Amino acid sequence: MSTRGKESQIDNIEFNVLDIGRSKQFYGDVFGWTFVDYGPVYTEFTDGRLTGGFTTGEAVRPGGPLVILYSDDLEQVARRIVNAGGRISRDVFSFPGGRRFHFIDPDGYELAVWTADEQ
Repeated sequence: MSTRGKESQIDNIEFNVLDIGRSKQFYGDVFGWTFVDYGPVYTEFTDGRLTGGFTTGEAVRPGGPLVILYSDDLEQVARRIVNAGGRISRDVFSFPGGRRFHFIDPDGYELAVWTADEQ
């Protein structure tokens, strides 16, 4: 994920894929995306403007990629989500560089919110 996002903006899109190499080949060949590998189950991509990732760490899910927003205060955003009628679908967890949680919006879409580790 990017080093630091802008509060409440879409910051990252994550694709759960079956084969990272195949996905890199496809998106690199078709759109010219570039890649940085972060171990065997995660590769970051950039299209020149937006950063995202390919991961084999979770099952491929119907409905498209996971949209990830940024916030400096995960707990405050989680409270606002619940108060607005959403629900938390995956509690806060850590990953290299930060923490995030997933939520379901009132229409059933799953999104995530992340924050960077304090540097």
